[in-house]
Amino acid sequence: MKAIVFHRHGSLDELGYEDFSDPQPGPTDALVQVRAVALNGFDPMVLRGIPGLKTPLPMIPGADIAGEIVSLGAAVPKDLWEVGARVTVIPNQADGMMGETKRGGASDLVAIRQEYVLPIPDAVSFVDAACLPVAYGTAIRMLETRGQLQAGDKVLILGASGGVGTCCVQLAKSLGCQVIACASSAWKAEKLKELGADHVIDTSTQNYVAEIHRMYGKPRTRGGGGVDVIVNYTGGETWAECFRALKLQGKLLTCGATAGYDPKTDIRYIWSFEFNILGSNGWTPEDIRELLRRVEDGRVKPVVHSTSPLAEIKTPFKQLMDREVFGKAVLIP
Repeated sequence: MKAIVFHRHGSLDELGYEDFSDPQPGPTDALVQVRAVALNGFDPMVLRGIPGLKTPLPMIPGADIAGEIVSLGAAVPKDLWEVGARVTVIPNQADGMMGETKRGGASDLVAIRQEYVLPIPDAVSFVDAACLPVAYGTAIRMLETRGQLQAGDKVLILGASGGVGTCCVQLAKSLGCQVIACASSAWKAEKLKELGADHVIDTSTQNYVAEIHRMYGKPRTRGGGGVDVIVNYTGGETWAECFRALKLQGKLLTCGATAGYDPKTDIRYIWSFEFNILGSNGWTPEDIRELLRRVEDGRVKPVVHSTSPLAEIKTPFKQLMDREVFGKAVLIP
């Protein structure tokens, strides 16, 4: 088969489109013909090498996969699956995370244990299905399961233009929240308006804390001012900074730290304003099933930045590294 492979960590030049041995399915595996695979923010980080993360080399990136079953292992229950079934893959598995600690699906074929595949409804395209597991799964768990957002909440989303962020905008709007979305450029801010954000802040020219104070007032320890919920998976300098925009007893939701995981903080804000800081880690199979249902009936529409042939991975990969992607970049083997 053909696959995207890197044999050592490093720059974009390490990515190659090459012949690779076909996967050898076990008795409980489904062999899947990959029809779409979406990139995620962690793909460039894995390519460069993440300290402490054991990535098998040679490595195939790509955790978000959609395709068709082409064969089934002898022990796979025939009443559950059949050849030709359209499926997506749950990438966080018992023996590792695809694209991080086990090989991913940026390839023609992938062998997956049958318990980690889910059926794709007929009305959902392979491209849309491939957008869901990592980014959209993270968003729905963070906002709904952990965050318990309510209609009327004022929700500030930092870094809203990526896969997680664009889903957060849609989910928060569907719940009846007032959405304030931040982006790092004017063109991304405009797209967030088109997606349904009530207010957008271009952080390349505007200070989002000052804008929140202007719109809603400065938070007070006796109540008033600020927003109800802040979604912050960037970390870094924004971590302590965003405390100044959150209301008394507000919720701060986090699922990552793309700009740094060990920022300085000011814990006086946490106790003075009685913040609720809620972490969210990953997603469940039911989260993915629910997202597929919502895509099927139109409640959620994955935001697709581009679709490219698998062989041309370097273009969307570089765009991802340069923060030029709005939504999801999808590759087609």
